[in-house]
Order: sequence, then structure tokens, then C-alpha cells
Amino acid sequence: MTEGELPYSYDVEVVGLLASPGHRYDGRPDAAVAARPVESRPQIEVRAGLGIVGDRYFGKPAHRDASVTVIAAEALDALATELGRGDAGTAPLDPLATRRNVVLRGAEVEALRGGLFSLDGIVFAGGRPANPCAWLDLVLAPGAHRGMRGRGGVRCAPRTDGVLRLGPAVLRSAVPLDAARAGAAVRPQVRPRS
Repeated sequence: MTEGELPYSYDVEVVGLLASPGHRYDGRPDAAVAARPVESRPQIEVRAGLGIVGDRYFGKPAHRDASVTVIAAEALDALATELGRGDAGTAPLDPLATRRNVVLRGAEVEALRGGLFSLDGIVFAGGRPANPCAWLDLVLAPGAHRGMRGRGGVRCAPRTDGVLRLGPAVLRSAVPLDAARAGAAVRPQVRPRS
């Protein structure tokens, strides 16, 4: 992969990293499980074709094309506003509660579906959407499950090895991105009946 293949460069911030050895949101939403603190890491190690070292999906054949999930922090900001939680007196929604591995600020993450991109030199193939689950109504706020549709992030396959750290980062993409659309939902196009 050459830099010419990823001509668009953006300064972003990695505001959250998650590598979880277990699948926390399994079965029906449970208040006791939802109340447990969210694991956060200062850095994660990514391996090509395998995923994140220490994560539950690392090296699992069924998840190799979707072993890393990326979400825009702005998606949670927009959701908080829509749910009436965007006021100064309310706590912000924790983007790591979505259980996405990488939380970026300043990137239109949903536009990375279906293409290659790199984050601090680690190349990823953006795949299908990371659809939200019913647990979000419990761990974020009532209405979050529906509100996160179309902006729940993207599932990715790592193509190279590397380490991601919290803080400033460089995102390179094959397509132009619009940071102003980072929190916008991407809805499927409905074709008119003929």
C-alpha cells in the first residue's frame, strides 16, 4: 500500500480504545452487567489478519474480516443532543459503552465502509456497518438503540500490524471525508418501486 493509494490525510484524535477478553453484551440486556465499568486501554496492539491482541475476536476465523470496530465520538454527541442529554447539566454518553474498539474524534467514520484506510500507519479494510444492539438502551440511554442506527461505526479487518495509542493520530483514506458529517447517520437508500 502506497500513500498515493490513500491520498486524503486528516488529523484526528483517538479518544477511546477497548480490547475485551469477553463478550459482555450477551443475551438479554441486564442492569447488573450494564453497571460494570467500561474497560479502557491507553494502547492496543493490532495484528494483520487477526485483530486486537487480548480481544475476544482475536484470531477467530468467523471475525477476521470484522475483528476491529471503529466509531466516531461525534455519533454519541449527536445522539445525546437528540435524546435531550446534550445539556451542560447531564453526563455525556460514554462512546466506549458501545463496545467499539477504537473511538475517533474528527473523522467521518461511516464513509470508510468498503474501502481501505490507515490510522497511524496501520492499514484497515473497512467492511460492513457495526450495527447497534438493544443493550445500548440500557448502557447509554433509552432510545439509543434506535438512535445509533446508521452511525454505529464500521467493522474492519487489519491488513498490517501496529500499535494504536490514545491521543492525536493521522487518518489516511482513499475517499475524501467530511468531519462535519462525523455524527450523521448513514441510512440505506430506499429504491422507489417501479
